[in-house]
Amino acid sequence: MSCESGDIEIVETILYFVRHAESVYVEGKERTRGLSEQGMKDSLKIKDILRSEYIDVFVSSPYERSIETIRLLANEQCKEIHIEEDLRERDIGDFTPATFLKAKRDVMVDFNKSFPGGESSIVAQKRAIEVINRFIGTGKKIGIGTHGDIMTLMLNYFDKQYEFTFWESTTMPDIYKVRFEGNKLIEVTRMWE
Repeated sequence: MSCESGDIEIVETILYFVRHAESVYVEGKERTRGLSEQGMKDSLKIKDILRSEYIDVFVSSPYERSIETIRLLANEQCKEIHIEEDLRERDIGDFTPATFLKAKRDVMVDFNKSFPGGESSIVAQKRAIEVINRFIGTGKKIGIGTHGDIMTLMLNYFDKQYEFTFWESTTMPDIYKVRFEGNKLIEVTRMWE
């Protein structure tokens, strides 16, 4: 606050949500599976796209594919990647006999629904937003290694238009530049080409 004018300065914070690049699915290896050959090539493109954004801090889900997706960029900028357990992907649980897409739709339409052994959208969103809220209002640029489902839930917290259809439209990888003034979402721009 300025003593002379009485104005409150609104701080701009920018979050860069980077959905992980392609990773070959291996049953039981959610945390440790890395990027495919195409995923590694795409991580180079991510580095090129975000190089001139001059990101201050890098955080990531603990899953290797998310870390690897932003590692080249963080290394080039001589920054450490801080691991945040609560940015992990949502465990959808045992949704049989439903299809994966039907199960995703169900839990994104009804935020309180969960399958056996899985998390509801409201629970997953709450844990991830607790991490994100530590960065909003800092005036920094934050690079976030993330996943499609949890990224959608984080964006949905600030703007309800981010739901199942948005999740379905995202790619691996994907990049969203999310601009805040104070704690208010101002703009979301897709940066992946």
